[in-house]
Amino acid sequence: MTTNADEPQPRPRRRVPAGAAVLREDVTEAIRAAVFEELAAVGYARMSIEGIARRAGVGKTAVYRRWRSKLHLVLDVVSALAVQGLPAPDTGSLEGDLRLLYEVTSRALRHPVASQIIPDLQAEAARNPDIAEALQKTVREGQDGIASKILDAAKRRGELSPGLDTDLALDLISGPLYWRSVVVRSPKLPKGYLGALARATAEGLKAL
Repeated sequence: MTTNADEPQPRPRRRVPAGAAVLREDVTEAIRAAVFEELAAVGYARMSIEGIARRAGVGKTAVYRRWRSKLHLVLDVVSALAVQGLPAPDTGSLEGDLRLLYEVTSRALRHPVASQIIPDLQAEAARNPDIAEALQKTVREGQDGIASKILDAAKRRGELSPGLDTDLALDLISGPLYWRSVVVRSPKLPKGYLGALARATAEGLKAL
């Protein structure tokens, strides 16, 4: 009989390997939501698996079946803030793609919960090299994955040089918006800022 990871369930119609655990998606999503709430309420340092489980209405074992530590759980949530897994924009132009990327990223970074979580994790990263490395890798990979596709598409259209310095280009794309939204923490972007940023970035990339 199949064992459910969270609570006893009737025998499923489809057999799974003996001893395998079936992880309910609704429980997983409840835990992720609880992480956001717990981080915003108490910060990373005071956050605990017990507190997350309590907010999610599950036992600690349900959390540990999915993530082996508090850090791994938080990084899973941070990856969502980093727009990881979203499809790359496909507007037909470099400037248009950048504008759409900036709009999506800006909305994610300016979310009330995200605006509390990211600075807190950055502060923890300054004290914990493991968190710093994992956070940098998670955020960078998520953003760069989409930005790299934008660059590749622009090269195919002939908008950018095939020999473009990719690392420099990725820094140019991601740096300004993260600086204003995460470091300076500007409460509101000036009118027309994202369009101007996309236009300036596109011109800068073409000059590389």
